[in-house]
Amino acid sequence: MTVNLTKGQAISLEKKDGATLTAVRMGLGWQAAKRRGLFGSRTREIDLDASAVLFAEKEPVDVVFFRHLVSDDGSVRHTGDNLVGGVGQGGDDEAILVDLQRVPVHVDQIVFTVNSFTGQTFQEVENAFCRLVDETNGQELARYTLAGGGEYTAQIMAKVQRVGAGWTMTALGEPARGRTFQDLMPEIRSYL
Repeated sequence: MTVNLTKGQAISLEKKDGATLTAVRMGLGWQAAKRRGLFGSRTREIDLDASAVLFAEKEPVDVVFFRHLVSDDGSVRHTGDNLVGGVGQGGDDEAILVDLQRVPVHVDQIVFTVNSFTGQTFQEVENAFCRLVDETNGQELARYTLAGGGEYTAQIMAKVQRVGAGWTMTALGEPARGRTFQDLMPEIRSYL
């Protein structure tokens, strides 16, 4: 059963039977918003990029994004860059896989971001979402839907944080400005 998250809501990533999750997928999906023009409606291609920034005691130690698809330790992996969105017809256009058992013990938080590499604002995007899936069985655990568009070019979507022997996920949903995860670092730090 999926939990539809609201901004700031946190959920435990412990399974109903008390076991902890071992592998999750953070999926991102979107479509270009249709615009009415003189000759009917049209869409522009939108290049959104998913990134995962790994932190140890509030310091970035690694990042996974379209130019660095696998973390240095191999525990986090990006499935590849999608330049247009909407390909999945409601499915994931980009995904980041996290093997929670392999994440080094010094990494205590992973923050997931989305940015418009081409600089288009979220007013030009529709049906955008971020979801967390149990990669071992394909069950969607949580979904955060980006609503309302906006004059910003990025979103700090969610974070997973180590809590004892397990993990929790928090939906952040914080609008930001920037074309890359580096541009978002000042805003990301305020959520650690």
